[in-house]
Amino acid sequence: MDILDAIRERRSVRSFSGEPLSEENRRLLLEAVEESSSPFGGSVTIRLKEFDLKEGYKPTTYGMISGAVDFFLLGIGSDEASALTAGFRFEQVVLKARELGLGTCWIAATFKGSEFDRGQVWPDGEKLRIVCPTGFPARQRIMEKITRLSLGSKRRKPFDEMFFEENFSHPLSPNSRFGLSLEMLRLAPSSANSQPWRALVVGDSVHFYYKPQSDLSVLDCGIGMCHFYEAEKYRSYEGMFFKATDAPVPPENWRYIYSYSR
Repeated sequence: MDILDAIRERRSVRSFSGEPLSEENRRLLLEAVEESSSPFGGSVTIRLKEFDLKEGYKPTTYGMISGAVDFFLLGIGSDEASALTAGFRFEQVVLKARELGLGTCWIAATFKGSEFDRGQVWPDGEKLRIVCPTGFPARQRIMEKITRLSLGSKRRKPFDEMFFEENFSHPLSPNSRFGLSLEMLRLAPSSANSQPWRALVVGDSVHFYYKPQSDLSVLDCGIGMCHFYEAEKYRSYEGMFFKATDAPVPPENWRYIYSYSR
């Protein structure tokens, strides 16, 4: 499985087999954490914790999670750079899990005082903001199917409603030079399937924007931009992200976030 297959086949998994990760899978996932990187700065800590179900603790979280034993815990700073980096870095780990045949599910909530946060000490400025179960998927339960339907997980906005060329009234062709990489962005997960990301292609640069949907919109953009960048690397393009001083002024309800140039 290559990275494009992992992006296309990734889905949120809420039902797990109840078996803990093997030592080899744990090693490979922790290795992926160490190798993950981001150009955006900020403060993010990623940990992997196993819960012993035999001791009577059964994690219950938003999204009807069942049978999960191992959870990633993400301590994230309160600034925009940290949110963007959290999405960008951890999605690299999520895609590695998919390559290993493991399921994952991003979960954002308030975890202070929860079993997830017990005994955890985070660097200054960070709080536990994301947990993510991982393990071998089990057969979908009825409630999981209902949850996926209610979140619209299979529905994605059309390509030509999200990506533009030269100006914001001219839709980008999926066959353009950045078409495949932006299609990989389009397939990224987002909170409540909000898909806040937008992009404008001008020459050899892509300017990224977002339509604020929730407090998680910037983190969602980090996830999507990870997909974009992984696709660029897969195609052997050497590009870089940067803050443009003269990014095109977007529609009123959009916010500029970053640019990328090959």
